[in-house]
Amino acid sequence: MKRLVMFAAAIAIAAPVYAQNVATVNGKPLTQKQVDQFVSLLVSQGAKDSPQLREQVKQEMIGRMVAVQAAEKAGIDKQASVKQEIELARQGILVRALMADHLKKNPITDAKIQADYDTIKKEQAGRQEYKLRHILVKDEKAAQDLISQIKSKKITFAEAAKKDSIDPGSGKNGGELGWAPTSNYVPEFAQAVESLKKGQMTDKPVQTQFGWHIIEVEDTRPIEFPSLEKVKPQITEMLRQQELGEYQQKLMKAATIK
Repeated sequence: MKRLVMFAAAIAIAAPVYAQNVATVNGKPLTQKQVDQFVSLLVSQGAKDSPQLREQVKQEMIGRMVAVQAAEKAGIDKQASVKQEIELARQGILVRALMADHLKKNPITDAKIQADYDTIKKEQAGRQEYKLRHILVKDEKAAQDLISQIKSKKITFAEAAKKDSIDPGSGKNGGELGWAPTSNYVPEFAQAVESLKKGQMTDKPVQTQFGWHIIEVEDTRPIEFPSLEKVKPQITEMLRQQELGEYQQKLMKAATIK
């Protein structure tokens, strides 16, 4: 009787230990804690915790354990190239964790985002965007002849664009390029646009890497700066990268490199 009581007590004590294992693979346990950690990682990446997810994770981890054990039995883990790959993966994980830890301790606050937004908005103040149309041809003489014809009203700008422009996108639309800041264009084109006023056309053809352009400014307007709500994700990411870049530079400066 005493032995039976002791056996029952041993089972009671051991039960929680066995309950912590969700499976054993060739004698090696897969613990509930391991499954929970994997699930937590997936949830942090956007997955929704559910019995189905947990079962999928369990089966995935069992499959991995089977494959890893087979690889170790075959000595794959001892191969130089594999050891190097494992080390590189380890380094990558540590670097990502270090960067995440730094951002956790030095978060990008709303105050920082607002300050950066205000700075960018101030820098962009006064910038214009232009409604343009252009004609693109292969040589300067052809462009100059078209300018003369347009000025003498022998042909309209739109007609000349449809007839002679080699820009397939805008040519069929009478040369229309729509609204855009000059930063959208190559430097030579942008400089020519900025020298023109509303309603003006270039007196001389403008050469770029694409050919010779005749440019007309149909209209201008101040650039409407987007609200903070619209650009907050981009500013946040930019500040994150800036913070991490500065942190990496600080680490490099503090290191002894010979």
